[in-house]
Amino acid sequence: MSAQPDQSENLKCLQTALASRPVVLVGGPTASGKSGLAADVAAAFNGVVINADSMQVYRELDIITARPSADELTKAPHRLFGVLSGAERCSAARWRALALAEIEAAFKAGRLPIVVGGTGLYLRTLEEGLAPVPEISEEVRQQTWRDFEQLGAEAFHRELARRDPEMAGRLNVGDTQRLLRAWEVLAATGTSLAEWQARQADNAAQLDPGLSLLKLAVIPPREVIYERCNARFEAMTAEGAIEEVEALLKLGLDPALPVMKAIGVREFGAYLAGELSLEAAVSKAQQETRRYAKRQMTWLRNQYASKNVIETQYSESLSPKIFNIIRQYLLTLP
Repeated sequence: MSAQPDQSENLKCLQTALASRPVVLVGGPTASGKSGLAADVAAAFNGVVINADSMQVYRELDIITARPSADELTKAPHRLFGVLSGAERCSAARWRALALAEIEAAFKAGRLPIVVGGTGLYLRTLEEGLAPVPEISEEVRQQTWRDFEQLGAEAFHRELARRDPEMAGRLNVGDTQRLLRAWEVLAATGTSLAEWQARQADNAAQLDPGLSLLKLAVIPPREVIYERCNARFEAMTAEGAIEEVEALLKLGLDPALPVMKAIGVREFGAYLAGELSLEAAVSKAQQETRRYAKRQMTWLRNQYASKNVIETQYSESLSPKIFNIIRQYLLTLP
């Protein structure tokens, strides 16, 4: 770290650029080290780390969603981690409103907002706005979940393909949240989510908050991510993930709520119910985590196809290169 320029140089770059409303987006699959990168950037540039992970917003799930470590939290302020009850539903629209409020607060404090997460929809809304989909009623949401539970993932995907082939063609069987969203939008509005998204460009103009975005992505080789996913879930189990899930299940929340779909909740729930052995539950959760990481990497490579992709596991040894990218970004803003 001694090779880094004095922090005063970073702060000087930031103060010069604040009028241009700079925001650093740090994307990455689970277990890529993106949280560590965001914390280090925030420490070096007087920043605030803002969560863009759809499960880390819920306070009941700390261990199983791999929220930032105690060491990372001491490096800089962190926002939107564990701020909502699992009994609530955090849509992309709600997250965007919360994130924009935190970004504005950072600007007012003279800080650099650093938005970090692996939920592609959240990251995309800052850049592209939101599709103008009408509010979906709770009745439709509940019926959609019942349909999913009754049919199972594969049959649900096939039925969506029959009703809405364009959206089904974009989604994998394992994309539960997105499949449910496509289904409920079609059921509630009679119009495919693909059509609503096609209208998004016009809507984005009126929602544009005038941010200057620098996109960074941490995308290590797949075998590295898979190995870390496996190791992380074993560590979570040792750290109390099962007890965390047990406490969540005791709340008696609606199984259709997003928090109940976090990877590990259903698997450890099955273990607690005596339906799976611990070994089988961990193995299944590891498999789901690897599948999720693969989808994240695919999305990120499509969206972050630029020189700002870090194709290795993040470590502090990469800081000089990354900090230089951020300084050049800040210096070249109008």
